[in-house]
Amino acid sequence: MVAVSGLMQRPLEKVSGLLRRHFHWIAPMVLQVTVCEAINQSMDKELERDEKVFLLGEEVAQYDGTYKVSQGLWKIYGDKRIIDIPIYEMGFAGNAVGTAMGGLRPICEFMTFNFSMQAIDQDINSGLPPMPIVFRGPNDTSAGMAAQHSQCFAAQYGYCPGLNVDELMYGVPFEFHSEAQSKHLLISIGKAKIERQGTHITIVAYSKPVGHCLEAATVLSKEGIECEVINMRTIRPMDIETIEASVMKTNHLITVEGGWSQFGVRAEICGRIMEGPAFNFLDAPPVCVTGPEVPMPYAKILEDNSIPQVKDIKFAIKKHIKYLVWT
Repeated sequence: MVAVSGLMQRPLEKVSGLLRRHFHWIAPMVLQVTVCEAINQSMDKELERDEKVFLLGEEVAQYDGTYKVSQGLWKIYGDKRIIDIPIYEMGFAGNAVGTAMGGLRPICEFMTFNFSMQAIDQDINSGLPPMPIVFRGPNDTSAGMAAQHSQCFAAQYGYCPGLNVDELMYGVPFEFHSEAQSKHLLISIGKAKIERQGTHITIVAYSKPVGHCLEAATVLSKEGIECEVINMRTIRPMDIETIEASVMKTNHLITVEGGWSQFGVRAEICGRIMEGPAFNFLDAPPVCVTGPEVPMPYAKILEDNSIPQVKDIKFAIKKHIKYLVWT
């Protein structure tokens, strides 16, 4: 997020000093934009800026994309740059790789990253930098869609050298300040963001669990437990420096992710902390909150119990506070 300084307007005064008139400055409403809408606007700007950029995938053109991420783009840029492709992930991922090798800049959309497994050879072995290519699509839980659409593959792609792996949330609205709407705004890949300052425990998460962590931190703050919440934003490259600095301040670490525990993103975070300068600052072993080791079920009550909820994060933190050295 980009902070915007508000403008201040001084009151006008009559020369005699007898009357004084004030113009009341009312700050403009901050625009609420979902991540879907933000991605749509970003693609629109890149398509307008560079004629080599094009989008391909299933139902991205006339249907405006499964989640309406490409809404309106086909009407602007036409069939040559917004291209509907049949359901054949390995084929159209290969098309994207080939066009990137030829000098174009494809954005290749998977309806869900579960389906990207069909194209794993193209994603990993063929589509590596310096090729200018973006593979995008939803990852992790999709409500009521079971295992075929709801697994988290952040760790699998984060494992592969040469890839940049970012995590976003489709339907979640965020404040969108005017400065963030500039065509010239660029945010560096690989930089985490401290969403909430705290002194007692560092909580590291990405994607949807970040919101759960912030909610848990707000509740626990009323009980005197101040949590520092870090939004990783990028899985690879990983901004371990921001995490280390926070752990060296709080002396405690809790990680939260929607994927499975074994070999997950949390394992990489903990491994780097153990190997780095922050290890000697830990007053207790790190705690990891993850989904259970099961395929994602279909029934809502089972699905809710298969991904970390606010109550799970609060429970982990409260269990951990016995290690806290209160100051």
